[in-house]
Amino acid sequence: MAQWAGRVQVHALDPRDTGAVIFALGTNTTGATMLFSDATAALITAMKERRVGRLIAITGVGVGETCGHDGFFHGWIIFPLFTRKRYRDKDRQESLIAASGLDRIIVRPAPFSEGPVSAALEVHTEIKPETRLTRITRDEVADFVAAQLDSDRYLWQQLLIGHA
Repeated sequence: MAQWAGRVQVHALDPRDTGAVIFALGTNTTGATMLFSDATAALITAMKERRVGRLIAITGVGVGETCGHDGFFHGWIIFPLFTRKRYRDKDRQESLIAASGLDRIIVRPAPFSEGPVSAALEVHTEIKPETRLTRITRDEVADFVAAQLDSDRYLWQQLLIGHA
């Protein structure tokens, strides 16, 4: 696990804690997938059985009304050529979450970038036609999501987060 040294913090949690689940799942496939929706369906069932109260799911810009709000490169090259089929399943995933009845926050990060960011993080709950977020660091996503564990500010919302 040397590649994760200094980049990952491990927290030991009691699996019987009924507070919240942070759900972050990815794949590199360019083909059709059901990974996101299948895993989400299983997670929702398990959460209900164990009476877990909150789901914070990380999906991505390109899901739902955020499609096309990630800048030219991702919207016109990456999405149509490489991630379109993946995002069809992320749309199914978000539909399952919305229909679950669970307390939830859906976080849609802008495309990941490396290096420092000098601007304040933008959080959009409503997507306007001119909204474009083109970058965010993984650390910013982790910090933002961790802050939602104890906050009701964005409960029941789908958020687009990142930088223009």
